[in-house]
Amino acid sequence: MKRLEGKRILVTGAGSGIGQASALRLLEEGAAVVAADIAAEGLATTVARADEAATGDRCTARQMDVADETSVVDGVRSAIDTLGGLDAVVNAAGMLRAAHTHHTSTEQWNQIIAVNLTGTFLVVRQALPALLDNPRSTIVNFSSTSASFAHPYMAAYSASKGGVQALTHALALEYARAGLRAVCVAPGSIKSGITEATGGYIPSDADWSLFSRLLPILPTTEEASGTGMADPAAVAGVIAMLVSEDGAFITGTEIRIDGGTHA
Repeated sequence: MKRLEGKRILVTGAGSGIGQASALRLLEEGAAVVAADIAAEGLATTVARADEAATGDRCTARQMDVADETSVVDGVRSAIDTLGGLDAVVNAAGMLRAAHTHHTSTEQWNQIIAVNLTGTFLVVRQALPALLDNPRSTIVNFSSTSASFAHPYMAAYSASKGGVQALTHALALEYARAGLRAVCVAPGSIKSGITEATGGYIPSDADWSLFSRLLPILPTTEEASGTGMADPAAVAGVIAMLVSEDGAFITGTEIRIDGGTHA
C-alpha cells in the first residue's frame, strides 16, 4: 500500500521502539522521512533497516534532543530543508522513569516533563509554519494509557502524557480552519525501549499486584495463547493511517492502542 507517496514527514524518537517502527512503516508506504533521535546508534539501525527494505533513499537521519530548544530549532529546520517542506510530524520521542511519588526528585520530574511534554511542544512550535504552508497537514503526538488510567509509580510520566493530550486538543481546535489535524495515540502494553527499561526503575518494594490491571485482554500474536506486550508495528500501522487521507476526518482525539487493557 502506497498511501503516502509524496508525503514529507518528520518522526522523532525514530531510533528505537515505536518511533523506529513508525518511521519504517511510513517509508514502506511511500513517504520521505527525516528520522530524528538523540541516539546516533539507534538512528544508524533505523537507516540500516530502511536500506534492507529498499526504502533508504527516502530516509534521512538527524540527531536531535527534543528537550534542548536549540537542538530542536536546528533539527526541525534541517528536516524542512531536507524534505522541501513538511506534511506531517510524528512526535514519538519520550522517556519513562518509575518511582514512589514521594521519592520522586524535582530533577527527575522536570526531566520527564522536559522530554515528553516540553519536547513535544518545541517540535510542534518549530514545525507549525511549514505545516501550515499546506492546505492539509497532520500532527500525531504520543500520549499513553497512563494519561487516563492509573499507572502506579509513574506520576510524572502520567502527568506529562496528560499534558500532551491537552496540548493536542488545543492544537486541533486552533488550527482546524487552516487544514491541520492534531491527534494523539495512546499506546499501552507495547514492547519498546521505554517499556524494556522500565522494570529497572520500579521500586524494589513495589506492590506488583497493582500491575494486574495493566494486562491486555488480546493475545499479541496469532500463535500466542496468552497476553503480553505487542510489537511496535501495532502502533505504526495506526500512525500511517492517521497521516494518510484515511485519517482525514480524525482530529482532536486520542486513539488507544492497548489490546483491550482498559476495555
